[in-house]
Amino acid sequence: MPGAAIRASHLACIVICLATFSAANAAHAQSLVADLSKRLVAITAGFAGTDVLLFGAVEGEGDIVIVVRGPDRPVTMYRKSRVLGIWVNTAQMTFQRAPSFYAIATSKPIREIAPDVVRARHEMGTDALRLGLPTAKASPNVARDWRRGLIRNFQRNGLYGKEVGSVTFLGNKLFRVELRLPANVPTGAYQVMTYLLKDGRVVSAQTMPLFVSKIGAEAYVFDFARQHAAYYGLIAIVIALMAGWLAHLAFRKG
Repeated sequence: MPGAAIRASHLACIVICLATFSAANAAHAQSLVADLSKRLVAITAGFAGTDVLLFGAVEGEGDIVIVVRGPDRPVTMYRKSRVLGIWVNTAQMTFQRAPSFYAIATSKPIREIAPDVVRARHEMGTDALRLGLPTAKASPNVARDWRRGLIRNFQRNGLYGKEVGSVTFLGNKLFRVELRLPANVPTGAYQVMTYLLKDGRVVSAQTMPLFVSKIGAEAYVFDFARQHAAYYGLIAIVIALMAGWLAHLAFRKG
């Protein structure tokens, strides 16, 4: 029995050593490793935006590009014109798909890291986004104007980054960047993509999910309003009438 126990102990040590060796080889073969400080951003009534830390390490030299992309959604744009002294909507265009949030951070200026063909393939930068417009309705020149208008509106609302963020290297291998999510960040499943580039080529990449979700009473009200719009509207009217009646009782004279 003691001999069997010793043999079992030796076998366990061998298994652990083999597992450790395999993990070390796998880590060495993977030239890029990244992670987020949190994978869930909870939106409550007092939510005022938050920062998410992305950190990682690379094997060897290279440049880092990080892209944060919110869920794609159709977006309808309107163009206003002055008609008889009144501003009215005179044209509209619907993008079939556009990210609801977009931000990018790099370790060097993006045009020094990646050529245009690589940027277009991986949608690195707002000017490289593939925004879906019906070709039958939008010629290249018209599509360019609508595209610029969409990006400008999203930037004005803080949902597309106006500036490229800066990825900081700590030594030769470790890197980090703070990703800012504004107070009006849309809910949904986000993709955080980290690219390692060498000589203008993507040599390694990693995609991580980031979930933005409402929680608590606000989430319940939001879900109720979306699933039962008619009842929500009726309740809102009743609450408004009661508030007006109570205000009348409180401030009436005599």
